[in-house]
Amino acid sequence: MKKLIYIAAAIIVIAGLFAISHINAKEKTMTNNNVLVAYFSATGNTRGVAERLATATGADLFEIQPEILYTDDDLNWRNDKSRSSIEMGNKDSRPVIANTIDDISKYDTIFLGFPIWWGREPSIVDTFLTSYDFTGKTIIPFATSGSTPSTAEAAENMRPLAPNVSIPNGARFPVDVTADELKTWADEWL
Repeated sequence: MKKLIYIAAAIIVIAGLFAISHINAKEKTMTNNNVLVAYFSATGNTRGVAERLATATGADLFEIQPEILYTDDDLNWRNDKSRSSIEMGNKDSRPVIANTIDDISKYDTIFLGFPIWWGREPSIVDTFLTSYDFTGKTIIPFATSGSTPSTAEAAENMRPLAPNVSIPNGARFPVDVTADELKTWADEWL
């Protein structure tokens, strides 16, 4: 009878230790203090993807906010005189960002999200890239777009703006991409 009690007690202790180690491992995967998801979203589509990516990876989240918000008229790509058309027509355009990241040095990996405008990243993303020293970091672009198939052109444009940084081509996602799909994709860099 004593043997059964000892065996039962041992099983309970082992099960408890396993449960604690499983919880600790899960907590470790839920926070990545050296990972940032930074994004610009004019209409909210990229915001949703960025929020799911940050949650799935345990990363910090930062919204790149323009000093002057974009109106529907500003975003009218059919109007050559709209704000977005003018900015995108000038590769040197650097719209002002209203907020800043306190300490970019604590991040090693940055997922950078944006909508695709005119086949590439919006000019405000270029402002972000030229606002910090990203030396030695990895910046992975991700984008939303209704028609552009990839972020390769955006990544190509971004590389000269952030020298000494690894910027792979990244990926384009539909707005309804799941957190699990984003986590699987992001794990390549984590």
